[in-house]
Amino acid sequence: MALDQYYLLGRSGLRVSRLALGTMNFGTGGFHAAYGKTEDEARPIFRKYLDEGGNFLDTADFYTAGESETILGRLIAEAKVRDRVVLTTKFTNSVDPGDPNAGGNGRKHLIRALEASLRRLGTDYVDLFLLHTWDRLTPVEEVVRTLDDLARAGKIRYAGLSDVPAWYAARAQSIAEANSLTPMINLQLPYSLVQRQIETEHVPMGQELGLGVTAWSPLAGGFLTGKYRDGGTGRFADPDAQTWTERDWQLLKPLEEVATKLGVTMAQVAINWVATQPGIASAIVGASSAGQLEASMAALDFEIPAELRAVLDEASAVPPASVYRMFTAQYQNWIVTPDTKVGDKPAGYAPAVRNW
Repeated sequence: MALDQYYLLGRSGLRVSRLALGTMNFGTGGFHAAYGKTEDEARPIFRKYLDEGGNFLDTADFYTAGESETILGRLIAEAKVRDRVVLTTKFTNSVDPGDPNAGGNGRKHLIRALEASLRRLGTDYVDLFLLHTWDRLTPVEEVVRTLDDLARAGKIRYAGLSDVPAWYAARAQSIAEANSLTPMINLQLPYSLVQRQIETEHVPMGQELGLGVTAWSPLAGGFLTGKYRDGGTGRFADPDAQTWTERDWQLLKPLEEVATKLGVTMAQVAINWVATQPGIASAIVGASSAGQLEASMAALDFEIPAELRAVLDEASAVPPASVYRMFTAQYQNWIVTPDTKVGDKPAGYAPAVRNW
């Protein structure tokens, strides 16, 4: 599963690497300044990703107050790889607190945000343009129509969504399909061994409607590396440790055991697990150095055996809540009793969407 093996993103012809390079730390400005990297520090990370065959780059106008896009654009031009890479950026967050139309997902800001991103990236198009966050206000029809207009104008090649409710993504895709507009091909969401809630709605929705899920924070903000444990004593050194539940802390033990049995790091197991889950098109990994990125990319060099994956699945499982309990095997047995001979159609009854 090396980075030079590419997979179709959603129901599209766009081929991307199983690991995407997140560039949220490219730059030293804005909200992400605390751990940002200068252009010279970012260059070896970027080059390492390219050298390993990676082609899927992720940024946003909000990252390091726009510096991420500027640095990434310069690095792409320097390496002369604009046509080779799949360049992704996102919009939603305000660029001017005093202007009510300088943020959100309305048509005015959407177009303005893309034009500004294109200038910073030094290109006349982006391969994948994502709504960054649901603003709870803008009609989904307005967003879909505007993304279609931008695609028809040649300024974006594909459209997608990030951090939205499953119903919103489903409605956006349905509107696009019903009106022959540019479809959504990507859904970017947080996903890791400690945060599996998207499996309830988002992942099956994406599989059904053709949106490939890209997972951000597969290491849960570094938690799954085990680095926040204090010498194995059970004391927690991280000042934000209160955000993690006892269940999360308990998960580190089986994760470490699996990593030890495989002779790899906890981080590599966590990334591998995410990247190989059903419905996940790619996992987004960031890095503070080329060496750290190399270690993350090595997460694709091994396979988690079924028995060890089962250990991780069980330890990290999220019990179904509320109405979702009605969709478990136990409740389904009340709909059709186990002794009734009813099942799925045999393989080959109908042609698969893809058969390669």
